[in-house]
Amino acid sequence: MSLYKLIRPLVFSLTPETGHNLAISALKYGLVPPSPKPDFPELASELFGLKFENPVGLAAGFDKNGEAIKALLNQGFGFVEVGTCTPLAQKGNEKPRLFRLAEDGAIINRFGFNNKGAEAFVQNLKERPQNGIVGANIGKNKTSTDSIEDYIIMLEKVYGLSDYITINISSPNTPGLRNLQGREALDSLLGAIMAKRNTLSDKKIPILLKISPDTNTHEREDIAEISLKHNIDGLIISNTTIGRDFLSSRYAGETGGLSGKPLFKLSTETLRELYRLTNGKVPLIGVGGISSGDDAYTKIKSGASLVQIYSALIYEGFGLVTAINKRISELLCKDGFSNISEAVGVDV
Repeated sequence: MSLYKLIRPLVFSLTPETGHNLAISALKYGLVPPSPKPDFPELASELFGLKFENPVGLAAGFDKNGEAIKALLNQGFGFVEVGTCTPLAQKGNEKPRLFRLAEDGAIINRFGFNNKGAEAFVQNLKERPQNGIVGANIGKNKTSTDSIEDYIIMLEKVYGLSDYITINISSPNTPGLRNLQGREALDSLLGAIMAKRNTLSDKKIPILLKISPDTNTHEREDIAEISLKHNIDGLIISNTTIGRDFLSSRYAGETGGLSGKPLFKLSTETLRELYRLTNGKVPLIGVGGISSGDDAYTKIKSGASLVQIYSALIYEGFGLVTAINKRISELLCKDGFSNISEAVGVDV
């Protein structure tokens, strides 16, 4: 039995947010032992100019302020994404705002981009180790009257401090944020961001866009078209859902974004559709409901070049990272693939 399985009852005796904050502190102060580094050469790939040792990344939201980057990179992840960070510090929504739906293998959160603000985030990025791939996830303040300006401010502040930057316009917990996925709003936002990037440095840091699973086919068509128009380097699919189908937990009625196992089908369908709509020309990161290597492999065959996990870690611990990589390696071998890139999108 893993160490985490032994201490999980203690962690689960705490409120979810207290348990989460305790985990960040334990990582930050070196109290979580490193995991063995996965060694599967067939899982290595190169995307948007970055070399990934394995495809399993940590999704944004776990380490909002980038306080535990070094420790997280030591848990076997192929890459770690920190944030979401906004220009100004904000407390987020009222507590309680994080719920474990253990019966469903799920989480509901309505944090609302709680974070310490850009200055603290930038300082932590400056102190990050350089031996791993780190992404910075950026957003807008709740009270902002100019969304584009907020994203430009954040872009300028984190540019060159992370290996890629994710534009988060898909959280359901900031009023009006998802409206930025609309055709005209998205066109304006990405136009401004990509234009600003061209002025910041000769080195082009990859820009990724994180989208919602709660979109219809027409909206996805628009997202694909606008992303291709502005040469977005990658899409992350997907954020949490406001849907509530087939849940059994007593917390099922809580508002906020649902993640974990119930999101798997919807997020994978969205992934497959965006892979088709972009003709496989834009690297995709599959997120949502992954709790095993088989889940991750399904994402890969559905068009994902990389995957990210978060909710399953709460139930399984960091040992899950190596377990997923090992299983992907086994499945690649079983299907006759010599490298993960050969399996991307084969089921679409």
